[in-house]
Amino acid sequence: MHAVPRRWNPDVVAPPLGRYSHLVEAPAGHRLVFISGQVGNTSDGELVGDDVERQTTQALRNIEDLLSDAGATPDHLIRLQSFVAGADQLAGFRSSLTATYDRWFATDAAYPGHSLLVVAGLASPRLRVEIEGWFTLPPEPTAA
Repeated sequence: MHAVPRRWNPDVVAPPLGRYSHLVEAPAGHRLVFISGQVGNTSDGELVGDDVERQTTQALRNIEDLLSDAGATPDHLIRLQSFVAGADQLAGFRSSLTATYDRWFATDAAYPGHSLLVVAGLASPRLRVEIEGWFTLPPEPTAA
């Protein structure tokens, strides 16, 4: 498996308010890959339900599946950006994110960067969450 990003939290600013790192650096020479916004749809395109917790769990599962397909793991994440439709959805979102992070990362892990935006709505009124990601892959092998 390839090198993972360096993550740290300098003491020149307040500690993170959640499970994220203030600074994340890609390994030298690695490619940066972007994951488009994932929602709570299963691989057959069906929405898992109307609640934010189930949708968040599925969106994160989709991200994990995309990472795996590319030969990466959650340890290779540089950053996530989450869009939650309404402040009333935050508790369910955070519950699902915490459960997923408990599975993805060791208890003393440095986490990827993360921004959380509360928005008025998403592409469909049934969507409660959308999550984007950035991760690294090693350089393309050169032809011999």
